[in-house]
Amino acid sequence: MDLTKEWYRNEFINHENVIFHRAIETEFTFYDAVASGNLEYVRENIKDNMFTNPDGMGKLSENPLQNLRYHFVITVAMITRYCVHAGMEQEKAYALSDFYIVKMDKVQNIEGITELHDKMCLDFCKQMNIIRNSQILSKPIVLCLDYIYSHIHYRITVRELAEYLHLSESYLSKLFRKEMGVSVSSYILDLKIEKAKNLLQYSDYNIVDIANYLSFSSQSHFIQTFQKKTGLTPHKYRTQHFRANWDQVTAQPQYKQNN
Repeated sequence: MDLTKEWYRNEFINHENVIFHRAIETEFTFYDAVASGNLEYVRENIKDNMFTNPDGMGKLSENPLQNLRYHFVITVAMITRYCVHAGMEQEKAYALSDFYIVKMDKVQNIEGITELHDKMCLDFCKQMNIIRNSQILSKPIVLCLDYIYSHIHYRITVRELAEYLHLSESYLSKLFRKEMGVSVSSYILDLKIEKAKNLLQYSDYNIVDIANYLSFSSQSHFIQTFQKKTGLTPHKYRTQHFRANWDQVTAQPQYKQNN
């Protein structure tokens, strides 16, 4: 099917109607602000309703709601890649992206998508702000964190990580503690608890399923560990927090370097 004629006709109509897209620098500046953790700039952008501002917004669909859906996906995709490039763990960034796109797919009005867009941008920005304000990590530790995040539902050992990174166990353990301020095992356990909190808050999985999913040795071990870390049993935590707020659904423990 030759679309050449239709394309030239469309280009002529857009030119006659003086339809132009926003300067690409404007978009890049916003993506960079999110990736650099510039909350002030992102909040101002949201306050000015830049996402739904029709001036310069590309027409991707005749349906206004569908048009906004497409722009939402583009924005998430670009922000995700900017944040990965700026230091966010790749698997974490893509999981966050997938979460918001699936969430957006269920929203049935422009106002809801706009609100979700703002939450998404601030979520990415806040997490990048934490990363940028913590410490500069070495490449082995960045790869280590990415591996831990993407395999958190398995039992992860220092030996496994060391083999993956082609390092000795002792060197990796010392490097991890130096840069993250905690041991590898403590970091993994804290992340498992964060994941458990999210599952208790945002899913209907029972406690046994969550314990198995996160590879705890038993349900009792999971309950004991969870209570020690949070001060609440998993059941009580779910009772208090179930679907109360989903802004920080992908929260990950952050640590600062000990100098």
